[in-house]
Order: sequence, then C-alpha cells, then structure tokens
Amino acid sequence: MALYSAAAAVLEGLERGQGGIKSLVYNSRFPHVRQLYALVAQTLRYSPVLEKLLAGAALLQAEKKLQPQLAKGLQCGGRWKALARRHRARLEAELARLKVQHKVSRNEDLLAPAQAASPGASQVPRYVRVNTLKTCVDDVIDFFKRQGYSYLGKAASVEELRALSGKKFVLDLHLPELLVFPPQTDFHDNLLYTSGHIILQDKASCLPAFLLAPAAGSHVIDACAAPGNKTSHLAAILKNKGQIFAFDVDTKRLATMNTMLMRAGVTGFQLAQQDFLTVDPGDPRYSKVTHILLDPSCSGSGMVTRGLREEAAPSTERLQALAGFQRKVLSHALSFPALRRLVYSTCSLHQEENEDVVHAVLQEHGSAFRLVNAFPSWPCRGLAAFPGAESCLRASPADMLTHGFFVAVLERCGEEAAAPSSLPTAAEQNPQHGETTEPRAAPRKRKRKKQRVKE
Repeated sequence: MALYSAAAAVLEGLERGQGGIKSLVYNSRFPHVRQLYALVAQTLRYSPVLEKLLAGAALLQAEKKLQPQLAKGLQCGGRWKALARRHRARLEAELARLKVQHKVSRNEDLLAPAQAASPGASQVPRYVRVNTLKTCVDDVIDFFKRQGYSYLGKAASVEELRALSGKKFVLDLHLPELLVFPPQTDFHDNLLYTSGHIILQDKASCLPAFLLAPAAGSHVIDACAAPGNKTSHLAAILKNKGQIFAFDVDTKRLATMNTMLMRAGVTGFQLAQQDFLTVDPGDPRYSKVTHILLDPSCSGSGMVTRGLREEAAPSTERLQALAGFQRKVLSHALSFPALRRLVYSTCSLHQEENEDVVHAVLQEHGSAFRLVNAFPSWPCRGLAAFPGAESCLRASPADMLTHGFFVAVLERCGEEAAAPSSLPTAAEQNPQHGETTEPRAAPRKRKRKKQRVKE
C-alpha cells in the first residue's frame, strides 16, 4: 500500500510540473527509492495502455474515491488490493478485449511502436552486484540456487544476457562480481538485498568504480556521491581500507545514502553536504587523495527508465549550461595536488556532456593529464570528436543491455598508474565465477565466506 501511494504522489507531482521523476522520488521520503523509481517509470511507460484499460473497465466511475494515479498501479496492497480484486473480472475482460482489438498476445505489444521498439527497461537485465564487504560471489550463487534459480556459469556474450528468462542467471562477461538475471526480476524484498549482501546496480553504473580501481588504503573522493551505489562499490574495492570523502549538496539524498552505506557495511567514509566546487584542494584533509570519481549532474538522457512525461531532449541552452558546469567541476577535480587517477562519467548520450567536456579540460591542463585507454575489450568506444576519443567508452541498451553511459579515465602523466591502462580482453581471461579480472588479482582461491546468509 505505501509503495503505491508514494507512486501515486509522484505521478501527481509530475502532472502538476512540480519536478522530474528523480527529484520527486528522492523527496518522497519513501525508504526504498529505487523500488519506487522503477514502479513510477514502468507505470509511465504503460500509461496510454492503462488509461484505455481503466476507461474501458469504467473503474474510476465505479470507485469514486480511487485516484487515477493510484488506479494505474493495479497491484496495490492492503485495501487497494481488495478493491482491485473486486473489479478483477472487468479489468481482465477489458485487457483481453484490447489484445483482441490490436491482434496481439503480449501486454508489451499494446505499446505504441515507438515505445515498443525503443530498448527500454523491459529489455535491460537485472544486474546484481555482490557486496564483497559482506559476502562473496560463490556464496551468493549458492544462496540463489537454494531459492530455485538455475546458475548457467559465466556468460560468453551479450547475446547470452539477452536470452535470459525465467529463473536463470549468469555471471557477467565483463565485471567479476556482477550477476545477471532476466529483466524485471525483483529482489527488493529478498533477504540478500535487505541485509546489504547484494546491491541492485546497473552494469554501466558499476564501470566508474571498477575502472578507477583504487588500491586498498587509498584516499578517494566521490565528488557527486548520492545516492551512494558507486561509493559502496569503491569501499568494496578498497576492502574498507583507506578513506572515502563523499560530497553531495542534497541533505535528503545524503541521509538516504548514509543509511544505504551503513547497511552495506561500509566504514572509513565521511559524508559532507557540500558543493564539490567549494572544496579546497589545498585543504590538508585531502592531501593524500590520489583517486577521484566524478559523476556530475547531467541531462540523464541515457536512463532507459526515464518517464514518458519527463522533458524530452534538452534544449541547446540546457546542454550548454550542463557542459559548462561539467567542465568546471572536472577541471576543479584535476587540481587536487596528489591526484593520480580520475574517472569522469555521465548517464548522458550527448557528446556535449561527454567527449567535448573531456577534450576541453585536457586542453586546458596541457600535458599534466592523459586519457587512458580503459578496458580495450569493451566494444562501444567514445565518439570520434577528437584524436584519442576512442579511449573513452560508452554503453547503451541496444549494444550492451545497460543504461546509456559514458566513462573516461584520466591519469596524471609521469605517474605509475594506480590501475593498469588496459584490462584483459575476453580471449585472455577465463576466470571461474569466484575470480576477479582486476589488476590486483587475488589468489585464485577465494575465501569461501565472510558472512554466510541463511534462508
């Protein structure tokens, strides 16, 4: 009941123009923001179909107190579930009539062709990052097996991820601690999720911390940190040895982030409600910062779960403003005196926010920093906006089955890399499901468990 009421409030806020999905979801104070975001996005995606369904079934006329936004949830709990059951027959009959009318057999086929053809959330697998601060890949695989899932081993191609269905899952072909399940698999109520043993995080979102790859004991800045998935990933890579300084300007987002980090078992972090641009690089507190993860505000044009009622393509003025801010914050990050390695990432598809920003800042800093050819085996590279832009990488729902994403790795010239400039190609590695492809490779025999989770 609480989830669907919160979703109804967000939908109403969208209709009134009170903000976008992200801001309304985070300001809702609902404890499970990702679950709420997913429900709102999916409801918006099916909104035209749901409106026809509700109108045909005359549900709003029969139930005067039912909000239109709440009615679109359809799977409500509490008294709303009882209400939905009362009208189940008429709803199912109307759904069947719509399918016959459109000569389709699947709900998704009722979507408009443009919606159905676009690679949206329904085609992106459910990615599950194993939180190695609390457990290990082997134990999580065993846990899911006991829950009736079938483990198919390590995937060999993106097509294998695309073919997943039912209760089958694989180890990702690129990232060593990422499990992949069929789209729409829901783990929000799973014990592993609620206890912090797994993190529900898109594959592309895992790339920044993975490619930053700070050694245990490093001092790291997460410049625009909330909601904290990348921060918890950094902590896992650091093995909770070292120090993470995490900044964000939004108090509510930081509060949510603090709860998530505590649940994930993260220690050695300092949260600050502060604009990263106001952080003094000369402050002695940051004199040992060698790594920075910078994922600044962007247009979000790569987010496949973005609602249909959010703004369309940003205007030229909006892109210019965002790119100006991104250049400024990236240049600021490179001014930290001990910095050796930085990852710049966005969930944007626009060259203005990605390659153009990196190119401008590299020109500004002369020969002090270079662009690293990160993850050469990753097939989707940066756009040819300047010589060397292919060293950057991109991700997309169509090619990589992820959100749209951009990542660039910058390294101080003349410094030994904190992590190698390249990672092994797929042909050069054949790790088993518990092994890592990271440069600081652990012994081939992983410790069996940290905290075994019992059902």
